[in-house]
Amino acid sequence: MAGFAKSFILILTVSAGFLAVLWRDTFDSELLSGAHVLLTGASQGIGEQMAYHYAKFGAELVITARNETRLKQVKEKCLELGAKKVYLVPADMAIPKNAEMVMQFTLDKLGSLDYLVLNHIGYDPFQMWTGDAELTSWLMQVNFLSYVQLTAAALPTLIKSNGSIIVVSSLCGKVAIPYAASYSASKFALNGFFSSLRHELAMQGRDVSVTLCILGLIDTQSSQEKIKARNMPPMIFYPAPETALAIIKGGATRAQEIYYPWWVAIIVGVQDWFPAMRDKMIHSYFQ
Repeated sequence: MAGFAKSFILILTVSAGFLAVLWRDTFDSELLSGAHVLLTGASQGIGEQMAYHYAKFGAELVITARNETRLKQVKEKCLELGAKKVYLVPADMAIPKNAEMVMQFTLDKLGSLDYLVLNHIGYDPFQMWTGDAELTSWLMQVNFLSYVQLTAAALPTLIKSNGSIIVVSSLCGKVAIPYAASYSASKFALNGFFSSLRHELAMQGRDVSVTLCILGLIDTQSSQEKIKARNMPPMIFYPAPETALAIIKGGATRAQEIYYPWWVAIIVGVQDWFPAMRDKMIHSYFQ
């Protein structure tokens, strides 16, 4: 066991060094000055913080979410922070036709699109699956199918602008855990669809980048409430503003995948090396 622990520490150390070199910061904020951005899920959490960063960089924004009151507040702050233009459009992504409506609104206001930032999410109760197929279907629509619908609507203009698609996902889309069957299914679907789409765009000679963002625990209100509700051991939450900036940088530099925090990449990379030990650790932690 001691030998395993030493080997694991060595793997972590080498991986951290490799990632530090691989992910050196090449971001130039001028890339975003005047850029046309459609940002979903912008009323709170990571989406709200991304809106503020884009504003500081001088982007022109369309922000959308279900909560119109919060969107108005976010818009006001974005304008204070330096956004050149900000438009808001309330929309519930559980309704399939809203994807086309939001995209048409964006083109009417901005004329074109450089960044499609897919960040919205449906609420999942973080409990064992009870056989509620309707909840799973609803969550797949909000967390996955609406992303596909928005992408389908945006792709023609993104091809013209050599633009970027930024997909906000989760470690739960790479590593399955208890209490998140439906949520995890939607995130695994994002990984499969957008990774495949990236290949297809490259094979067609389309210069549209696809950045998949794999996130650990972020200090959003919903994440903290779920953990507290299960009386789980203390966990480290990472700040939403820094997370939002990492996502924006990854998209602007056209990275294929970004992991935040950095150690999420190591978990994804080594999870299948010791499957029995992995599952035992997961079960003991979540019980």
